[in-house]
Amino acid sequence: MFLSRLEVVSLYVSANLLILLVLAYLVILARRKHKVSLGDGGNEHVTRAMRAHANAAEYVPAALIGLVLAALLEPAFPDWLMNAAGLSLTVGRILHAIGIRQDGVPLSRRIGTALTWAAYVCLIIGLVYGALAQRL
Repeated sequence: MFLSRLEVVSLYVSANLLILLVLAYLVILARRKHKVSLGDGGNEHVTRAMRAHANAAEYVPAALIGLVLAALLEPAFPDWLMNAAGLSLTVGRILHAIGIRQDGVPLSRRIGTALTWAAYVCLIIGLVYGALAQRL
């Protein structure tokens, strides 16, 4: 049994919502550990946890909207491109979150950023094509 396009996108949405929830929880844990009630309290560990969550919160919502639109633009937006965007976003956000918690700019953070941007590029190209395909 195959999943519909919206069901596939629902799995990507669920995974990315889970990533956001885990990152939010890690902020809470960092604040408790370092006794910071608001903001980062000047603590680098809290700052890193907050930035990991904030960065995901900055990128994920727009990409998820793009994925839902991609699912609705069948057949103009191909399945493989929709899945490439969804996987790239999800893996990219995980790698970036791991990397941002480490000192410097580790490889996982750079790869995570590149994968997230690749997801955006896939979505941009596919959505523009999908929107204009029947007009061309």
